[in-house]
Amino acid sequence: MTSVFDLGNPNQSTSEALHEQTWLIEELLTIGTTLSATQDLNQLLSLILTKSRQITWSDAGSVFLIDRTNTPCLWFKTTQNNFCPDVVFQEYQLPITADSLVGYVALTGETLNLADVYNLPPDAPYRFNPTLDNALNYHTRSVLVLPMLNGSGDMIGVLQLINRKIDPNLTLSPNTVDQLTQPYSEPEEQIVRSLASQAAISIERNQLQESIEQLFAAFVTASVQAIEARDPTTAGHSERVAELTVRLGQAASEIALGPLKGVCFNSEQIQELRYAALLHDFGKVGVPEAVLSKQKKLFPDQLELIQQRFALVRRTLEMTCAQAKFKYLVEHPHHHDQAECAHCQHLIQLDQQLVAELQQLEAYLDLIWQANQPQILAGEPIAQLRELAQYRYQDIDGQLKPLITAAEMEQLLVKRGNLTAAERLAIEAHVTHTYDFLRSIPWTKSLQAVPLIAYGHHERLDGTGYPQGLSAPEIPIQSQMVAVADIYDALTASDRPYKASLPVATALNILRQEAAEARVNGELVQLFEQAEIFAVLGHCLKV
Repeated sequence: MTSVFDLGNPNQSTSEALHEQTWLIEELLTIGTTLSATQDLNQLLSLILTKSRQITWSDAGSVFLIDRTNTPCLWFKTTQNNFCPDVVFQEYQLPITADSLVGYVALTGETLNLADVYNLPPDAPYRFNPTLDNALNYHTRSVLVLPMLNGSGDMIGVLQLINRKIDPNLTLSPNTVDQLTQPYSEPEEQIVRSLASQAAISIERNQLQESIEQLFAAFVTASVQAIEARDPTTAGHSERVAELTVRLGQAASEIALGPLKGVCFNSEQIQELRYAALLHDFGKVGVPEAVLSKQKKLFPDQLELIQQRFALVRRTLEMTCAQAKFKYLVEHPHHHDQAECAHCQHLIQLDQQLVAELQQLEAYLDLIWQANQPQILAGEPIAQLRELAQYRYQDIDGQLKPLITAAEMEQLLVKRGNLTAAERLAIEAHVTHTYDFLRSIPWTKSLQAVPLIAYGHHERLDGTGYPQGLSAPEIPIQSQMVAVADIYDALTASDRPYKASLPVATALNILRQEAAEARVNGELVQLFEQAEIFAVLGHCLKV
């Protein structure tokens, strides 16, 4: 059997040689196309090594990549061999020195084509390390070590081929290596060098793609940190929602029956889902910080002003009582016991009136503290608040003013939660802010749905959601997944100072109620519960 590189073989006919050359050209074209289409680095390296060995009939080979992050070194990335294919090799670092053949090539950029590595010239500036041969009971003879250079001539890695066989189907042993192997030919070296350059360009493109992806991932992380810096009370929310959403998407992709059987996400779509979930609340950077971080119905500075007013009213009542008593004593001097007794009674009445007014004032202040909590407001406190709204006091300018302003009363009269209608609209606007921000990013084709997925995470199947009021058919299934995860985390989060976290069972029950009312996807809620998606956060369901 002859190789395509044995072009001068007298036993090979012209037609056979032409056929072999045609095969080689077609194979190289196929390899080039495949290298350009391969995105995964490990697959790319494996392909490079496989095709190089096939073309050259090499018994073994390996690929090393240059790492310039700190001290430049070689990373042993992958290897293939016929003598012990089941042995698993681990990646390791190798210094770029002449202590090894690949180190020398990486150091100098030269190609080494050695007929027998155990018979190197005494003055050779490189040496062969037989450690691996001894460990595996193998014998290395012919070796071809080539630099992998990109289009600019920069070193990307080193390709090493070992033991060119005289027949690709032969099995070597230490005793037969000398008879069954041959040196690598000059044409073979040229072809493999060309292939190594193609491979280097593909590897560099792959590394550049990875760098871009890492850069974007860092940008997403920084964006999430920016969200949490503005709203520390929800720290970790975005990451938790992303974990829940991704796991829910993966679980849905595994279902073969039922309404979710058509849901199937590949790795790129899962990444798209993850980014959308991570960035679903990014628009909160456009919400006023006071509203975003609001914990009670009143803002802290409002509550402080109210307390100052109450202190002023308290002092005014005390001063008014003192002035009334002084005036009475001046106008009613007494000369006998009966008159003195009447005077005392009147003064006692003034004191009692003051105590009653101060007690009423304290009751109003207690009412404000109670109403300020973000809880459901019952009928009786509402009636008392409306009574308080009529209370007037004399300010230092002599004008009568309400003890509680109209704006403060509007906030205190919020029946559920801690936000007024205007503040809730400001919070809800974060979805639109998110969409406007995300759609300004030039997403790649595999990530182009990120803005729409994030845009729909507050929509509800019955059309009661926001901001667009979409109904079930219009809401992407990915947005429906983010919605389930978002609701669950909001219910169970332990970092919200304005509410207590709910147990898993209670949160799941609320999700089921939402599904029963056709607000969220019931199939996703059922999957969320049955597959215990919540367990990715370390939560467990206690029964």
